[in-house]
Amino acid sequence: MKFKYRLAYYLFGLTLGFFLVAFIFNKRGQDFCYLPNCRVLKDFRTKGLTISKEAQSTINEKWVTMDDIKNSLENGDVDFSKSKKPNPGGGKIYVIESRTAKNEPIILEIVSHSDRAVLKAIKKH
Repeated sequence: MKFKYRLAYYLFGLTLGFFLVAFIFNKRGQDFCYLPNCRVLKDFRTKGLTISKEAQSTINEKWVTMDDIKNSLENGDVDFSKSKKPNPGGGKIYVIESRTAKNEPIILEIVSHSDRAVLKAIKKH
């Protein structure tokens, strides 16, 4: 058998196997979350988010909503160059860049403790 036919059979089988595995795991509720950005955001979602007084006062200004914050925890980008700095009160500070529903850029500062995550501040970018 010629090489191009073997390559075609191999690629066909590889593609078929990929779709089969993706279909099976998708039905079981599994998600691919191995990249650092995804792991940090998933950690915040599973710990639950406590809102500080400073962040609550920003939310009360009505330019950012809780839906924007939830969306940021799903689709935001963690800025690792500004993150993982120790917080004076314990934990580490993570900086998440995202956008509101009105497409305005925002920055969330979240303090990660071992058992909880605290939304420290919300800033306009």
